[in-house]
Amino acid sequence: MSELKALIFDVDGTLAETERDAHRVAFNETFAEYHLDWDWSVELYGELLAVTGGKERIKFYLDRYRPDYLRPSNLDAFIAELHQKKTARYNAMLVNQPIPLRPGVRRLLAEARQEGLRLAIATTTSLQNVITLLEGSLDPAAAHWFEVIAAGDIVAAKKPAPDIYHQALKALGLKPTQCLAIEDSGNGIRSALGAHIPTIITVNDYTRHEDFTGALLVVDHLGEPEQPFTVLSGNVDNASYINLALLRRLLNN
Repeated sequence: MSELKALIFDVDGTLAETERDAHRVAFNETFAEYHLDWDWSVELYGELLAVTGGKERIKFYLDRYRPDYLRPSNLDAFIAELHQKKTARYNAMLVNQPIPLRPGVRRLLAEARQEGLRLAIATTTSLQNVITLLEGSLDPAAAHWFEVIAAGDIVAAKKPAPDIYHQALKALGLKPTQCLAIEDSGNGIRSALGAHIPTIITVNDYTRHEDFTGALLVVDHLGEPEQPFTVLSGNVDNASYINLALLRRLLNN
């Protein structure tokens, strides 16, 4: 039997629906500022999310959709500049209008803290993006609730590579079987399972139809007592929302 000692959370799409109405908007506003005729629609952005990392996503967009774009000689530096501007816009947006957390996130975090479980984050988004979201949408001190925040370019290979989860495990000093990862995407679960961490999935509109082979459980959100989840895959017996008792049962089934 494995003792659950830590929860490791993804951020974008898992803690909050940040992709469509925040990251995408910040990208488009930055492109407009630079007089670029690039516009990432809701549908196109869903396709671009197959690539993790903002800089990597811009490069992929140019390769796949804009081979006509006359590239500057210092393309990598230009993309890095665009991404830096986009990140500043994104953070300003979240400060001025915090994005609500997804159902069950606040409750599960409170339960974990009350029972002394360790908390960590493993994400491809930047550290500043994480802190702004946590402080604005959760609690001004929420960044300190997480013992480890493994984020952004701290590792060379981003999800679906397992590197970011290896980094989190190393910082926690725990075995994979002592942790549970909470993810929302196919890239996310491949990353977590690549580090041998048991994983549950909370899908969103962008990821609902992705491949979650190997997940302990796939639900539409973490749920609340008054807002039950819908189970897409897995066995929860009579549970209607995710709490620590359910997570421990899933870990040891």
